[in-house]
Amino acid sequence: MDTLDIVNLSRRDFLKVGTGLTLGLAAPRVFAQAGPGQAGGKVVAAGAFEPNAFVRIGTDSRVTVIVKHLEMGQGTYTGLPTIVAEELDADWSQIRAEGAPADASRYNNLFWGPTQGTGGSTAIANSWEQLRKAGATARAMLVSAAAQRWSVQPDSLTVSRGTVLHKASGRKASFGQLAADAAKLPVPAEVKLKDPKNFVLIGKRVPRTDSRAKSTGTAMYTQDVKLPGLLTAVVAHPPRFGAKVKSFDAAKAKAVKGVTDVVAIPQGVAVLAGDFWTAKKGRDALAIEWDETGAFKLGTAEIMAEYRKLAATPGLPARKDGDVEGALAGAAKKLEAAYEFPYLAHAAMEPMNCVVKLDAGACEVWNGEQFQTVDQAAVAGVVGLKPEQVKLHMLYSGGSFGRRANPHSDYLVEAAAIAKAISGRAPVKLVWTREDDMRAGHYRPFNYHVLKGGVDKQGNIVAWHQRIVGQSIMAGTVMEGGMVKNGIDATSVEGAATLPYAISNFGVELHSPKMGVPVQWWRSVGSTHTAFSTETFLDELAAAGGKDPYQLRRALLAKHPRHRGVLELAAQKAGWDKPLAQTTGARRGRGIAVHESFNTFVAQVAEVTVRDGQLKVDRVVCAVDCGVAVNPAVIRAQMESGIVYGLTAALYGAITLKGGAVEQSNFHDYAPLRMDEMPRVEVHIVPSNEKPSGVGEPATPVIAPAVANAVFAATGKRVRSLPIKL
Repeated sequence: MDTLDIVNLSRRDFLKVGTGLTLGLAAPRVFAQAGPGQAGGKVVAAGAFEPNAFVRIGTDSRVTVIVKHLEMGQGTYTGLPTIVAEELDADWSQIRAEGAPADASRYNNLFWGPTQGTGGSTAIANSWEQLRKAGATARAMLVSAAAQRWSVQPDSLTVSRGTVLHKASGRKASFGQLAADAAKLPVPAEVKLKDPKNFVLIGKRVPRTDSRAKSTGTAMYTQDVKLPGLLTAVVAHPPRFGAKVKSFDAAKAKAVKGVTDVVAIPQGVAVLAGDFWTAKKGRDALAIEWDETGAFKLGTAEIMAEYRKLAATPGLPARKDGDVEGALAGAAKKLEAAYEFPYLAHAAMEPMNCVVKLDAGACEVWNGEQFQTVDQAAVAGVVGLKPEQVKLHMLYSGGSFGRRANPHSDYLVEAAAIAKAISGRAPVKLVWTREDDMRAGHYRPFNYHVLKGGVDKQGNIVAWHQRIVGQSIMAGTVMEGGMVKNGIDATSVEGAATLPYAISNFGVELHSPKMGVPVQWWRSVGSTHTAFSTETFLDELAAAGGKDPYQLRRALLAKHPRHRGVLELAAQKAGWDKPLAQTTGARRGRGIAVHESFNTFVAQVAEVTVRDGQLKVDRVVCAVDCGVAVNPAVIRAQMESGIVYGLTAALYGAITLKGGAVEQSNFHDYAPLRMDEMPRVEVHIVPSNEKPSGVGEPATPVIAPAVANAVFAATGKRVRSLPIKL
């Protein structure tokens, strides 16, 4: 799900899909907002029309779409309003987006049951029918208002670009002119949705609603929040996970001019001041003695040694088809490969931050809010209030990749604890530095895979066995009951146990060791590692059987037309059947991979150059099938974004530990892809009438195996650990 962002929570064994549309006339809101949590300053007239929880039409004809999902760069504030505007027949210039309040009774994620939040690339997918109905309902009521005003039949009216027209008489009225009358009408129980062939906005490029605000600096982020008497807090966290404060001396910190408070909280020691820099200087001056009795003290090498031991023993069965052992024993050729995947930080451009204002009977929170229902309950628990007494203001977020949907609400709980520690005397803005987030955050789990496979004399794959070792991200969270079945965390094996290739003898096993390193979902979740191991191992089996990697995949996907469709499109656009032009003094190669995540199908072909031991990714051709393409420009942007994010991890990403402490601290030793390293990316969207699915995450897992397979094509060297080292 930028999407985390969290996990594919649309899995049928956990998610309960909600039905219908939350309707009912509501009192007009007093203030229209220019963006999430930012008052636009315009008073809405008393005749404003608010037919449901998602649409508000002012007497000035402005259409405000209430968006229940966080905008963190992925285009939510454009895609969701497009769906409403399409069914409403509004002009795009009328459309505004506003962040929804925390209210799961109206704004729950329909794929998550009674929970509000953004993640698993579900924003468009869970809102598709809901928002179409919301827009169509508003349109029907505006048409009825016009029909009554003009004493004509509703079916004699048309709507175009925010205007209701009666062609026979030439009369017309804007949405604003009809708003007050429409607000008095009953909400229709059923409405007719558009035939897709009549779409005007969906499938076209429309400008993003957030571009201007983000370009001019008027977009509201957590760092922009200013409240009377606001104090900024930074926290000294333990150097090792699980350590606690034994004692501390605040004298030197309090001696820093401007420091107002030094308080102990369960997570460490907080220093407060009127500004960030003063608070940080105060924190730097703290003298803290840590109790490391329960601290995690293993390093990366020791973790790997434990994982290798586990991988040598049978795990819990996640899938077993046919006779894997027998087929392996009888195979003409057998292969075995082990894959290593490090911990990864989310490293969003905006580190964790949060503003909390605590009063006797209420608490207000401002942040890039991704996990409303979970965070509301967690904050309430800290400050001793009921969840409904905690008001969340959803602001823009500078990225997340899953991090802001923390299952334990870690940084929000921390901010609430600080506000409580000073008895709510002042609003508190908690700021994590980049170093804080890198060393005291939550990570994509460390994983180790062992795969065995066999081919017959004709080169056909006859057996596949995969054993995965990695921490469960669902264990100990509110999702554990639904996502962990018989000891199997579905997110640990997704993409492996769900592999679509037609292999008769197929097995996947899982070990879920408990480690003291905090983990959570990371952009594309389990597919971050399973796509790599499965797609590179398939290439190894293709080579062992003398098969072309593309043709082998194509044959094995005969019963999976959407996988096969993106595979064929990517191969065609990349010129797979044509030799790759070579360069003097270098070796060039082309690799392919295909993967499904979050009900979206992505194939990529990567072209690479290896010169003097240095790898350069030259070109990436990406094909995506995400159902109806609501906004092709946003889809292309998210495919490019996912490729950049995945390529960064493939080339550089690694969080390592020494004695239990994280060694990396900032972008100098946890490097992002640089501008001059960016390959040329071509994105091709498969035309589709299927319901739309997510695009925030599915491009990320595909790029690493495509590049690794290209490296083999260029050098003959297999890549079995990330980041790639030549």
